[in-house]
Amino acid sequence: MSEENSTGLPLIGDKFPEVTVVTTMGRKTLPNEYAGKWFILFSHPGDFTPVCTTEFAGFAKKAPELKELNCELIGLSIDQVFSHIKWVQWIDENLGVKIPFPVIADHGKLSKMLGMLHPNKGSNTVRAVFVVDPDSIIRVILYYPQEIGRNLNEIVRIVKALQFTDKNKVAAPADWPNNEFLGDKAIMPPATTVEDAEKRLKDKNLECKDWWFCYKKAD
Repeated sequence: MSEENSTGLPLIGDKFPEVTVVTTMGRKTLPNEYAGKWFILFSHPGDFTPVCTTEFAGFAKKAPELKELNCELIGLSIDQVFSHIKWVQWIDENLGVKIPFPVIADHGKLSKMLGMLHPNKGSNTVRAVFVVDPDSIIRVILYYPQEIGRNLNEIVRIVKALQFTDKNKVAAPADWPNNEFLGDKAIMPPATTVEDAEKRLKDKNLECKDWWFCYKKAD
């Protein structure tokens, strides 16, 4: 964790903590197991619950698209691995969806480490999402209450946006790549000197509303 982080919980920009976990696909050591890849770790309140079941089926259908982005999925709850195994079988048999990713059977250690257990929500894990890059750095953290299922298209968009901004050294506007004003254009980082601000207004490769609001078409 960064020296500035005094909360005890990993924050955006921190390295994902190293931990060995039991999953439906055997023991795995995180984040080493996914070195060189993006991965999404997401927790759910419990097996054999309706909202979680819809999420798991949805994540499974997004798995091929994420794999094309060099991104893997990992589920987690504090249920036992036997429960996970039976539940993923149930999803296959009743919804016709195979779960292609491992599901962690956590005894509370990792959940506490990542802030997934909230006292006012009982002993179940909340719906948390951690997006981790190929250098094992946490890039996005999302928390949802138990009552609301996640928007899986948004989670895929997050991975695409992070890869896009990393590659082009730019920022992505609201609703990228379908921003109301800029479409799929990318926002340039703010100018840090007067000279840089003046140069931007003369740069033919940029469109600018003002020196602090410049954007361009990016790959």
